[in-house]
Amino acid sequence: MPRERHPSPSVGHPSVFVLDKHGTPLQPCHPARARELLRKGRAVVHRHTPLVIRLKDREAADSEVDGVEAGIDPGSQHTGIAVFTAQGGERRGRYAIQLDHRGATIGKKMEQRAGYRRRRRSANLRYRAPRFNNRKRPQGWLAPSLRHRVDTAVSWVDRLSRWAPVRAVHVERVAFDTHLLSAGGPLEGMEYQHGTLHGYEVREYLLAKWGRVCVYCAATDTPLNIDHIHPRSRGGSDRVSNLTLACVPCNQAKSNRPIEEFLAAKPKILARILAQAKTPLRDAAAVNTTRWALWRALDERLPTHTASGGRTKWNRTRQGLPKTHTLDALAVGKLDTITQVVDRVLVAGCSGRGTHCRTRTDKHGFPRLALPRTKVFHGFQTGDLVRAVVPTGTKAGTHTGRVAVRKSGSFNITTRHGTVQGIHHRHVRLLQRADGYAYTTRTSKEP
Repeated sequence: MPRERHPSPSVGHPSVFVLDKHGTPLQPCHPARARELLRKGRAVVHRHTPLVIRLKDREAADSEVDGVEAGIDPGSQHTGIAVFTAQGGERRGRYAIQLDHRGATIGKKMEQRAGYRRRRRSANLRYRAPRFNNRKRPQGWLAPSLRHRVDTAVSWVDRLSRWAPVRAVHVERVAFDTHLLSAGGPLEGMEYQHGTLHGYEVREYLLAKWGRVCVYCAATDTPLNIDHIHPRSRGGSDRVSNLTLACVPCNQAKSNRPIEEFLAAKPKILARILAQAKTPLRDAAAVNTTRWALWRALDERLPTHTASGGRTKWNRTRQGLPKTHTLDALAVGKLDTITQVVDRVLVAGCSGRGTHCRTRTDKHGFPRLALPRTKVFHGFQTGDLVRAVVPTGTKAGTHTGRVAVRKSGSFNITTRHGTVQGIHHRHVRLLQRADGYAYTTRTSKEP
């Protein structure tokens, strides 16, 4: 039966978040409407990025607020968040945010700190009994690099709830339904294969496991077929441990030959495929762990609906949308159609809020220089979002981005085009205080 396709969604501008005179969130509005309110003096800018305006002559009791919903697509390196209005089974995208996590950086810093501590213990000649046997981790404990992913996503949902009337959250709790994949018997005996999600859970699992490339020739950006490592005609099963991905030419060339015969001249590729076929998805397991913790944290705050990654892909494919984190977030859960997507995505990179350390260390952990004891110079601190208007000189122009302050008053500003060094503080104007994120924008169809 052919797959049902819907008309392509229209593309619109990201909405502007609106607050009433007391700070209560109202329905987001079109950017043109926000400009008109600001021009007439009926509103003021409450926050620069994301843009939030506050009305001076309106209360929530005098306004009609339909509410919005949020979709979340959790990931290991990036998390997509979409704000949309939902009426029946129709969704209209209003805002999109991509969180760039720093879990790898946190893991590296933790290992570095552990190395410094080991050195200090070994440098002390006196024997000190180990303490690790006395330590106990609480229930639900996550490693700091994983806890960071959960905390950042929850923090942004809390932020959005302060700026918009969020009524519900839709989140991927699992990337694929492992129970439907492997528990109970071969794939052809499962009831879900006869429904509308037929094949999507399996394909999503295999794409994650095999890296979205052909395992035989490493081809990318080409249609991939599901291939049996040991052919069914020769007794191979339909379990996921016997399935892999192959491009159309390789799939036809292999046909029903055993993989040992097909790759007889390529023993290294053969050994890699046979080993990887039995290897579990460790990274995906870690992501699934954070998904469950994220769901529990969100469910304590707002009505939270869950779905699998297979359903998300099915929804996105029906709409003819490319795969991005924010579009996946817009397609999470149960829906009929998506009628609008936004053309720009706010990318919030987790940059941290600085460090308590007042020194820099060498590779052995010894201090090599001292940092200033204060963080604020000339009214600015590193991480503030600023705009510098330089009238003359080699750096003439307008530069907007995160600032790195210096005691001398000569600042560096990191913009979307690079870092501009040596801008005097008298040219700098504050837009927004540092909040631990570096903001840029991109188009909604960029991966």
